[in-house]
Amino acid sequence: MAAFTETKTLSGIDCVIDYAHENDLRVSDEELQRYVDRDHQLNPYKTLQWMKLEVDGEDVGIHYGYQRVPFDRIRRITGYLVGTMDRWNDAKTAEEHDRVKHGVCHCAHH
Repeated sequence: MAAFTETKTLSGIDCVIDYAHENDLRVSDEELQRYVDRDHQLNPYKTLQWMKLEVDGEDVGIHYGYQRVPFDRIRRITGYLVGTMDRWNDAKTAEEHDRVKHGVCHCAHH
């Protein structure tokens, strides 16, 4: 359990700093910025949302949280990789409707 917790916001990133001891040196905004810069170098394609530091004397544990990446589901339907069928013509929609759909058997074994 932390003896002291500090919260800051730096460049839109929520930062929580847990200090194990009351006399641990406080993390400066400059040091926080270095941790953010380090993450941007290591993970250039992720968007940092939050950061948690656990300070115990000279040791610092760093935990990063990233913004979720939205994605579209893609399915293979009648030979095409698609996300949705909203742009299909009537013939392709009918082909999808008539295809054999396979399900999972929920058979009870006695």
